[in-house]
Amino acid sequence: MEITEVRVTLRDEDKLKAFCSVTFDDVFVVRGLKVINGKDGYFVSMPSRKKPDGTYQDIAHPINNDMRRKLEERILDAYEMERNKQQGDKEKIKSADAGESEEAVAEVQEEEVGKS
Repeated sequence: MEITEVRVTLRDEDKLKAFCSVTFDDVFVVRGLKVINGKDGYFVSMPSRKKPDGTYQDIAHPINNDMRRKLEERILDAYEMERNKQQGDKEKIKSADAGESEEAVAEVQEEEVGKS
């Protein structure tokens, strides 16, 4: 079974950093995984539901440690990529905002030169 896609939706909360969906073999998707910032770093929480006694039970989870490791590695890699992409987008926007006024001035100067 291959992981064919990991989708990450970032969150800006203290512990919850992202929701994820994982597609297997392009035919089966598991939604509701979470990237959590724990005391020892980031980890992946499996989708779960609250039982009547107040405890939580995983709805879907890997059966062996090898698959859990592969899944967590792919999800955390996708999380880091998405986080870096969003950070890069923010920096581009800041640069564009700063450079926009300079570009506008240059365009106006070129128009004025063309009119003379």
